[in-house]
Amino acid sequence: MQNPITRIEPQLAARLAKQSYHLVGEHGGVKVCHWTKQSLIADRSCYKGTFYGIQSHGCMQMAPNVDTCNLACTYCWREPHSDTLNKIDDDPYELFLQSVKAHRRLITGFGGHPNVPREKWLDAQDPKHVAISLNGEPTLYSRLSEFLEICHQHGVSTFLVTNGSLPKVIENLDTLPTQLYVSVDAPNKEVFDRICKPKFDTNAFHKLEQTLEILPSLDTRTVCRHTLIKGESLGHEKDYARLDNIADPMFIEAKGYVHVGKSQNNHTIENMPNHTEVMDFSNKLAKLVGREVLSERSESRVALIGKEMIPVTLPIKIRDLPSDLGIAKPQKFSLPQV
Repeated sequence: MQNPITRIEPQLAARLAKQSYHLVGEHGGVKVCHWTKQSLIADRSCYKGTFYGIQSHGCMQMAPNVDTCNLACTYCWREPHSDTLNKIDDDPYELFLQSVKAHRRLITGFGGHPNVPREKWLDAQDPKHVAISLNGEPTLYSRLSEFLEICHQHGVSTFLVTNGSLPKVIENLDTLPTQLYVSVDAPNKEVFDRICKPKFDTNAFHKLEQTLEILPSLDTRTVCRHTLIKGESLGHEKDYARLDNIADPMFIEAKGYVHVGKSQNNHTIENMPNHTEVMDFSNKLAKLVGREVLSERSESRVALIGKEMIPVTLPIKIRDLPSDLGIAKPQKFSLPQV
């Protein structure tokens, strides 16, 4: 077993490894999405396939800093993060290669599954899409723009999910993601401070508004994403409409909160809206922002709001993965002995 050069705190690294993360670089990680597995085994795509044409079996889910976030959102199901903000400056090309190798390691077992077509599994070895949405706040990675460029050079599309609290980073990206998601998970500052819990900056909601003001000037696909918590952030259509009208995104996603993982410490199952409630919110919001509900996936409790469904186009490939790249070696982390 080989341990990487991770600088993630030992207890956190061990917990992440137990949850099937493969750690890459100093603070990064890769984990296979539920829908990637479903696509391989049962030919079922996630809602991104329905909404944007993404092939789930070709999707790699990763983050350059799985241990670092500047918010402590009550609804986040991921592992708790470090209490400190580390400088993350991994070499972007090495991070990309390590991530692909880790992804290959994590899907190795599907190659022998009787329900997985061999050609589909082989195709999954070289990701066609990177979802930079696994854990942590990716705009804290100092070389994010370079990493996006590396992905695009390899013909890989990118979906970047940010909490929007670092507008200067977004404004200064030389390379933009294929699709930029901004998590607009609270309708106003009062709710934001209560459920998003800024750890270092009490002005974080205003920074989010600044990010939304930047979105119309960006030459890429943009999405405002609303995670709706019943009894907390569900409703408030007029406040959400104000924020969405500032951002003028190509799409809006309204998604119901799911009572899983770490969030179970902060919410109850009654905080989960059903799909009917998500659709009621979506239809009301659509009218306020001059858009319509374009699609929905009831099993994910999510709706797509916009003017037109436009599938993602892969970047033009100008660079191949090394032919001898191979796969990552297994990792083993143990909780530190007290």
